[in-house]
Amino acid sequence: MSRIATADLVAKLLKSSEPSIRWKIRSRVLGESSSSPALRALAAEIRRSPRVTTLLSRRDDHGRLVGGSSIYAKWQGGHWILATLADIGYPAGDRSLFPVRDQVYETWLADHFYVEFAAEHKKNAYQHEGVVVMRGRYRRCASQQGNALYFLTQLGLADARAAALAERLLHWRWPDGGWNCDKDPAATHSSFTESLLPMKGLFVHSVATRDRALRKIALQAAELFLARSLFRRLSNGRVIKSEFMYLHYPLYWHYDVLAGLKAMAEMNLIQDPRCTAALDWLEAKQLPGGGWPAEKRYYRTSRRIELGADDVDWGGTSRRKMNEWVSADALYVLRVAGRLPGFS
Repeated sequence: MSRIATADLVAKLLKSSEPSIRWKIRSRVLGESSSSPALRALAAEIRRSPRVTTLLSRRDDHGRLVGGSSIYAKWQGGHWILATLADIGYPAGDRSLFPVRDQVYETWLADHFYVEFAAEHKKNAYQHEGVVVMRGRYRRCASQQGNALYFLTQLGLADARAAALAERLLHWRWPDGGWNCDKDPAATHSSFTESLLPMKGLFVHSVATRDRALRKIALQAAELFLARSLFRRLSNGRVIKSEFMYLHYPLYWHYDVLAGLKAMAEMNLIQDPRCTAALDWLEAKQLPGGGWPAEKRYYRTSRRIELGADDVDWGGTSRRKMNEWVSADALYVLRVAGRLPGFS
């Protein structure tokens, strides 16, 4: 991308009607300090924005979110709402979110996450409440606790209970450094979808607590992705899953190559040469007129509480039209990777 084309795209996104897009560009692409008066004012604008107002509209008189059947209801439960706020620049340390934070802790530190049972076959893995162990590996969807650790830390809502989330993640870790909830006893490798969020959660928690041991574990998990160039099988170099090669926003618990690159950028690993192929792929995805599209999506927009619904729209999908959310994240990754002329 030429310097002029980049400058034009950045200027366009800085005029977005979405304050969160302007925040992503100013803080992550232009490198403005989040503590500056201008960025603090922009964060306050995000908090008052129609998007955030809609996302938080289902709070009861106690401040708890009641959308869906549970805190994890996809995608209108409080778990997903806080995950979204953490990604779009919502100001950290908002005490009004404490009741939702407590819902998250109550859910992901419930007693049954400390109960374990062994099973030899997939059909036996659902017969008891608790965490199943098959052939010495915990088959646990650690993306749940991992995501919670990540967004609570990013939102400045983490308290002493965050250490318990980290402890569970460490307890369930697989020998290769990642996580997997596959109930097939033959599964012997961690999955990208279950490992991305625990890795990110442990990393930001290690930074917040200055815990070098946790940071080392997060970096070990990163090796799972880097060894595979963020999308290739170790065995034959082929694409692990075709869905990884499309651009999405939001991803929720899913994975694509941009998500892997974004994680590597946040963990200061984007300069690793094993990211090169993924970065080349991202550059090739840029539209002729500038920006990047959202090629597929995992949501439909609806205010009705139903599976797969999100209360707000994220720009839809198109192979030819720029999606601001994807574009802002792509620019951030390329800037950190040193691939944006004139931006450093």
